[in-house]
Amino acid sequence: MTRPIRLAGGKLNAVRSQLPAIQRFLGLDIGSKRIGIAVSDELGLTAQPVMTLVRKRNPKDDLRSIARLSRKFGCAAIVAGDPLHLSGEISAQAQKTRLFAEELARMANLPLHLWDERLTSHEAHEILYASGKSRQEHAALVDQVAATLVLQSFLDAQADKRHLS
Repeated sequence: MTRPIRLAGGKLNAVRSQLPAIQRFLGLDIGSKRIGIAVSDELGLTAQPVMTLVRKRNPKDDLRSIARLSRKFGCAAIVAGDPLHLSGEISAQAQKTRLFAEELARMANLPLHLWDERLTSHEAHEILYASGKSRQEHAALVDQVAATLVLQSFLDAQADKRHLS
């Protein structure tokens, strides 16, 4: 049986200050029909799929649902995939995505990070094929896999920045 370690006085605060801050991120792949949702672990190192939200007629309903999820998971920021053209130019879908993500960030009172999502849906389909899923099974999963890929790419870039500084 293990016993908890007891530290006297200010030693506990010194140990706590050495631990990484808990910072979860909510990752989104925002589409016109569905929104893939992923969340990071508490250390902000790995992304896991959460769900695929089928869009409602009223975008406010979607915004409220996602804002509730961000509170449930205790997220510190939102990472939304930015669907740019392969050339890097802003697409019509990117404009819609940005407006939706900005409104969500305001509603949830969280910072927003737009992250390049070029080819993530293609990569998500490849992952699903490799895992033995049929094309018919992809619709329910591809958006949350894409959200996970977007979020993991963001988390990896943040880790690289921490290592360089």
